[in-house]
Amino acid sequence: MDRTTAVLATAAAGGLIALQAPINGRFGREIGSLPAASVSFAFGLAVLLALVAVRGEVARIGEAVNVPWWYLTGGILGAVYVTTVLVTVGTLGAGPVVAATIAAQLSVSLVVDQFGWLGVARDPITAGQIIGVVLLALGVFLIVRE
Repeated sequence: MDRTTAVLATAAAGGLIALQAPINGRFGREIGSLPAASVSFAFGLAVLLALVAVRGEVARIGEAVNVPWWYLTGGILGAVYVTTVLVTVGTLGAGPVVAATIAAQLSVSLVVDQFGWLGVARDPITAGQIIGVVLLALGVFLIVRE
């Protein structure tokens, strides 16, 4: 995949995340946060399993037993995020939840890049990136405050 397509795909997925917060928040208010998160992940799992089957890659699922344990924590981290959003979107609203999410994602990802953690190439943090994080934090403050 070329970089332009990757950026566009990521931006589109990011737009969907903005929709996910209010959808999941409403769902959580209707049936409870943990039940809603469970159902949400069950539906997501069903769609992913269908795609794996269509692609003929069902047998590859078994290869998961051969990877380092921490590779499997991604699903747990997703569950923590979705459950947190289910609880906080009612208090903060969709915009503030997404703003705080993006700020935290960017900040942590820059640290991951800085140290080359989790198998990513080392990419030192620059002054421009620090300024960007500070401006993003200011943006979150302005969006979250009443």
